Amino acid sequence: MDGQAPDAAEAAPSGTGAPAEESGGDEPAADRAVETLDRPLPEGVRRRVVGLAADALGGLPPAELPQSLRQYAKFTPARRAKYAATALAAALESEPAFRLRIAERLRLGQPDLVKALEAGHVPGAADPMDVAAAAYLVRSAGWSRLVAEAGEQAERAGAEGAAAEAARLAEKLQAELAEVRASARADLERQRAESEDVRKEAESLRKKVRSLESDTRRAQAETRRVTAELEALRTQAAAERSAGESEARRLRHRISELETAAEQGRRSAREGRSVEDMRLRLLLDTVLQSAQGLQRELALPVSQIRPADLVEAVVPGSASPHDVARRGLAEDDPALLDQLLAIPQVHLVVDGYNVTKTGYPALPLEQQRIRLLGGLAMLAQRTQAEVTCVFDGQDLDVPVIMAPPRGVRVRFSRTGETADELIRRLVRAEPQGRPVVVVSTDREVAEGVRKAGARPVASVLLLNRLARP
Repeated sequence: MDGQAPDAAEAAPSGTGAPAEESGGDEPAADRAVETLDRPLPEGVRRRVVGLAADALGGLPPAELPQSLRQYAKFTPARRAKYAATALAAALESEPAFRLRIAERLRLGQPDLVKALEAGHVPGAADPMDVAAAAYLVRSAGWSRLVAEAGEQAERAGAEGAAAEAARLAEKLQAELAEVRASARADLERQRAESEDVRKEAESLRKKVRSLESDTRRAQAETRRVTAELEALRTQAAAERSAGESEARRLRHRISELETAAEQGRRSAREGRSVEDMRLRLLLDTVLQSAQGLQRELALPVSQIRPADLVEAVVPGSASPHDVARRGLAEDDPALLDQLLAIPQVHLVVDGYNVTKTGYPALPLEQQRIRLLGGLAMLAQRTQAEVTCVFDGQDLDVPVIMAPPRGVRVRFSRTGETADELIRRLVRAEPQGRPVVVVSTDREVAEGVRKAGARPVASVLLLNRLARP
């Protein structure tokens, strides 16, 4: 209806556009003008009238609008019908000029319906609500009757719908009641069955309780018997412990006596040995002086080669990635090592990884070697002993590039050979009678070098000596 535009509304005041009160119909205008409604406008008719007014409102000039409706002029028809419904209904009822303009809009939009109403008859196919709304706006003869009939028809339709809805709801409630009754019967049967099961289970539990009470009485009797036996055993154990402590005291006294006797025996042995050592030292000094005189007489050159230099092994700078393996085990007193290294011409052979794995296993292998060789270099400088350090070399990851420290010979075992085997070869290469000290905690190494005439000592002995300033 908005599409009919303002031109049609502005053409309404004269000619064919005259209002219903001023044209058409067989009755005088005065008779039609006094028609009124004896009750409020039916809600359905009111909504149709408000919808028609909301659609036509946008096509009217603002000056022709009532003051109360001008604020809604820019709204969409749907928003006008929603937010301005009350204001539109009041304006249509209280502002005849505004109602006539809306009627003219309706006349342009639905001319057949309006002409039929002004002619005094209602189209059979028209919606009663549309007819009532048009009659209310046009105010043709009998408009109040049409509005009342439309309201009654809407009420009847509403009542019939409510009755149908009530019947449908009653049927639904009856069906739900039947379902509830059936569910209640099923629940009752289920509860009866469950009650019977509970009764049977309670009877079974009572039997079990009686059985458990009997078992409890037997267990209590058994507990009393075991407690008595345990008390007897405790008494017997206390007596045996007292006897054992007496025997232990006797044995400790006996051990003390034996230790005293042993100490006296060692003291006597040391006194006898000191005399023998003095004689042996005189003999050794004589031999050494004779050897030195013979060396000067024959003008023999000083030998720069030692037997250990002739033993075949891998020199550090030429090792291959498969030349080093790792071995280690552990033990005791630095004073003993000082005494051994004080022997003339002593050769100290060290199982390298055995010592480092005992002393500082957390360091990388390279750092282990550097730390051990540094300590051996200072030890060799202080004692003037010949020192050879042997490392496993059969599974070396990279070639070992290193400069051996001064006074320390460094050797790696060959591929397929362990450091233990290399140490045994070094010991066997020494002349019979030369003092050789081998540092290793490996029991096999110790046994092997002992058979070859060397003196094995524990790795912890060397570690303690190197730790001492």
